[in-house]
Amino acid sequence: MAGATTQVCIGVVAPLTGRLAPLGEPLSFAVRALAPRLARLHNGGRAYDVRVAVRDSRSDPQTARQAVAELAVRDRARIILTMAGTQVLPAATDACERLSVPCVSTTFPWQAYGYARGGDPLRAFRWTYHFAWGLDDIADVFADVWERIGERQTVGCLWNDDLQGRLLRHGRYGFVPVASGRGHCLVDPGGYAESAPEFDAHVARFREQDARIVTSAATAEDLARYYGRARAAGFIPRLITCSRWLTYPHTHTSTSADVHAALAAARVATLVYWSPAHPYRSGLDGSTCADLARAYREATGRGWLQPLGLAHALFEVARHALTTAPDPTDRAAIAHTLGKTRTETVVGPLDWTRGPTPNVALLPLAAGQWQQSDDGPRLAVVDSTRVPGLPVTADLVTAF
Repeated sequence: MAGATTQVCIGVVAPLTGRLAPLGEPLSFAVRALAPRLARLHNGGRAYDVRVAVRDSRSDPQTARQAVAELAVRDRARIILTMAGTQVLPAATDACERLSVPCVSTTFPWQAYGYARGGDPLRAFRWTYHFAWGLDDIADVFADVWERIGERQTVGCLWNDDLQGRLLRHGRYGFVPVASGRGHCLVDPGGYAESAPEFDAHVARFREQDARIVTSAATAEDLARYYGRARAAGFIPRLITCSRWLTYPHTHTSTSADVHAALAAARVATLVYWSPAHPYRSGLDGSTCADLARAYREATGRGWLQPLGLAHALFEVARHALTTAPDPTDRAAIAHTLGKTRTETVVGPLDWTRGPTPNVALLPLAAGQWQQSDDGPRLAVVDSTRVPGLPVTADLVTAF
């Protein structure tokens, strides 16, 4: 029995297949790259063998819940790591909370993290912890970009009728109060249904209000469809800012040549939460962001994606918790340690003692823009005011 306590399992719930698979690729790489380095940890003078167990959420909430249950019961995971989207991440984290398993998650604005799990962004949890940015941070970064054009802009809001749209509109926790508070006039024609929008009403309303800047959280396909309608109507935006799926290169999230052509022409500005140029080092081995991006390309043959840094940081946080908890085999001790964690990672310093809630550590955002290169879309950093040490790599380019 004594020998059984020397092994610790780290569980990973990843969207390896399905519509969220672009998130799963960096996480899969992190598992392959870091599992050997984490195979043996030391805590309090004692060595522990570490096993990493992975389950595919299939980009589905119910499958994510089942994956958590398997990791918790069959694999006896002492901590679970996950990154996913609007429905899958809350399903996985709620399952961890119900089963009393410590969890660390990322890639989801913190207000949505709380709101999707009971309707209160400030709700506290015992077992589940998260690091990301907020909707307020997105609003500030996008407003920074709008103000490159001029103060007090009229901005059209292209938001869906689902959770993202409801939260962006939220009068207390959303995007609207921050952007409006900076003097911008937001024009919101109402939500649209994803995958089947027409956008004619949006184009007409934006034209009526002379909203030459558009902000969104659309999929690549929906944003390309809007841009096509706007161009056909002779009212193309001067600038589009878009979060969510547009933090990825559109060539990675869509196979449509029409989508690629439209978004290349649109030169969408987006948020930047990690890049090879970020001035941080891994808490595991001291490698730089550039080192991580290079290793990913060498291993996969593909260019870096923003979630790569977050995926790596998940394991850095897990290692920190397992090596500093009073007992790395005790789930309650690990959860308590996560709540007090302050650690340096490849995405920067993470501090769960500062809030905005007891379960959230914040990441700063920069502003980027997709600009065409010989190799396809390239994410250029156009404003790094909020990330000290991150170089600006290009000027913002507008349509006119």
